[in-house]
Amino acid sequence: MTKTTSTHWIRHIFVIGLGVLMLYPVLWLISSSFKPNQFIFSQPGLWPSEFTLDNYIKGWKGFQGISFSRFFLNSAFISIMSVLGNIITCSLAAFAFARLKFKFSKLWFAMMLVTIMLPYHVTLIPQYIVFSELNWLNTYLPLIVPKWLATDSFFILLMVQFIRGIPSELDESATIDGCSQKQIYAKIMIPLLLPALITTAIFTFIWTWDDFFSQMIYISKIDLFTVQLAIRSLFDPSGSSDWGALLAMSALSLVPITAIFLIFQKYFLEGIATTGFK
Repeated sequence: MTKTTSTHWIRHIFVIGLGVLMLYPVLWLISSSFKPNQFIFSQPGLWPSEFTLDNYIKGWKGFQGISFSRFFLNSAFISIMSVLGNIITCSLAAFAFARLKFKFSKLWFAMMLVTIMLPYHVTLIPQYIVFSELNWLNTYLPLIVPKWLATDSFFILLMVQFIRGIPSELDESATIDGCSQKQIYAKIMIPLLLPALITTAIFTFIWTWDDFFSQMIYISKIDLFTVQLAIRSLFDPSGSSDWGALLAMSALSLVPITAIFLIFQKYFLEGIATTGFK
């Protein structure tokens, strides 16, 4: 074995070991979801001495007569509507900033970038007051409507960078052929923006699906609970939590976002690589 080959194997072994170390909490979660409750903490190893599906059966039944299928549907509805909102409105805003000339465009773009630096908690109280006055509490509107108003500046910036990499000659040729700005956006920009749109969709879906804080603030009705709120409800601080069911539902909650990422990872990497965020 040559020195180059040895270095190659050592590097791969190190990377694999580091990957296993980083994934250990997830592997332990999945493994423990198949253990009986009495073995979850008494046998911390990854390989269960006894397998059981009872945790998934009990967990899926939910609580107070509402199964976890309802909670998954609630999360899916919020996530899908948020994805659609961000894709449509953020792409429109990005097209305007990147291609259209209007008064104070640079000022508005700079103000949009400033909002990226604002922590969510700074605007939480004013937003809560507004939504409360609109009687939107205990509805999905506070979680969905902002996505349809292009409030995620990061995705606007992502698409602006992408559009600026598209030759402006395409717009000029389309204009000469009689295309309006709406047609340029729909027939030229949208097809070329596909990698950036998929990147936006993946991030939006993952962030919305995993969101707990916003959902906890605006939703208190059990039938409106999302997966994250339902999992939190399975935890009892008094110590009588059904850890098996909690871990089983936590493992299932990882399936949608993992599947979305694996299916669209090719476009995700392409979208990141072609927008200047290398």
